[in-house]
Amino acid sequence: LDRRIAHFGHYSDLFSDDPSDKPPCRGCSSNLVEPYIKCAECGPSPFLLCLQCFTRGFEFKKHESDHKYEIMTSDFPVLEPGWTAQEEMAVLEAVMDCGFGNWLDVAYQMRTKSKEECEAHYMKNFINNPLFSSTLLNLRQIEEARTAVTAIPFKPTDDPPRPTFDSLLSRDMAGYMPARADFMEEFDNYAEWDLKDIDFVDDDSDLLHALKIAVVDIYHSRLKERGRRKKIIRDHGLINLRKFQILEHRYPKEVQDLYDAMRRFARVVGPIEHDKFIESHALEFELRREIGRLQEYRRAGIQSFCSAKVYERVKHVREDERRKRTMLVDVLQYIQDGRACQQWLSKQACFTIHSSGPCRRSAPPLNLTGLPGTEKLNDREKELCQVVRLVPGAYLEYKQALLNECRRQGGLRLAQARALIKIDVNKTRKIYDFLIKEGYINKA
Repeated sequence: LDRRIAHFGHYSDLFSDDPSDKPPCRGCSSNLVEPYIKCAECGPSPFLLCLQCFTRGFEFKKHESDHKYEIMTSDFPVLEPGWTAQEEMAVLEAVMDCGFGNWLDVAYQMRTKSKEECEAHYMKNFINNPLFSSTLLNLRQIEEARTAVTAIPFKPTDDPPRPTFDSLLSRDMAGYMPARADFMEEFDNYAEWDLKDIDFVDDDSDLLHALKIAVVDIYHSRLKERGRRKKIIRDHGLINLRKFQILEHRYPKEVQDLYDAMRRFARVVGPIEHDKFIESHALEFELRREIGRLQEYRRAGIQSFCSAKVYERVKHVREDERRKRTMLVDVLQYIQDGRACQQWLSKQACFTIHSSGPCRRSAPPLNLTGLPGTEKLNDREKELCQVVRLVPGAYLEYKQALLNECRRQGGLRLAQARALIKIDVNKTRKIYDFLIKEGYINKA
């Protein structure tokens, strides 16, 4: 089998399906059809004869009829029975032409095998075959060994940061030293300790010598992993972490979440492919948002962008009026408590000064499904926890503390409730009012 594979690989350029790719017969100049004859003594260019010229004993210049010869044919199995060498080449060419996974077109181009046969044979012999996987692994290791010893410089247009030792930026850069283009502390920094006491001497037994060789091989694998990590850092530009984070924050929040989830896969693909993937999803997000905005215009009966501008302006005015009405309701709710009202007004003033975007929406009600303690609440208590966004366990704890203090004092004031419950004063006020209304406690 090894001899056949070597024979197949050496003469694969003579087994093409296209007759024009083969040299013509040297005797009659006709297109060669398998099987045909190749002289083993004439060269360096192949001296090929068809079977008719070979049986006639054709001779030409230095070629004589008694020379050694080889029968050129691809009608023999290479990797598994039922697949000839010609079909092996045909499936490789078809996958190259049609693309991996497009098995229907691959089978159509081959014409001798079905879609299922092509897929099963290719996956078995060219993807999951240890012979080919080890060859690819060796090629990858050669490439890693070629680039592992290089430094990790910044691009010529970058100004590498030079933080002071043990500063926050230095820790963010994992101890990178721009002057040396290397790290102060390597990955697996103490890998060399396993080698410091090893010494190869002639008196070593075969077993001891093999153990020392194994230790050296392990050390080389750790060096390769060290180089692989440096290559990822170099290719993706991860040395300047602050700059990387600034570039990341230019995306919308939804795309940033995707960026965080897909960051672990950046080591699998190259930096350009990874950036293209993120950019394509950012573009998709922008398109979906724009489509949603246009659909909103269509539902509102808007048919021109000029009308859309008027619609957006009126929409913002309507949202401002709704927010003002909400503020009025809150003022009426907190006006009875001077301290709570003052805190609420300060909060609204800060929000008005610092907010420059659209109106802030209130948080949605808390989903109590599956939370511990939900079964101990009645419907009104569940509604309170949903609106206040308080988990049932915390509410029951606060409720019990207020009940105990009310029994001990004979009544309870709001200031005492706020001293007992160290949470947001607005939430405390709502819990206090709810317990008063439901009759659990009474005012002092």
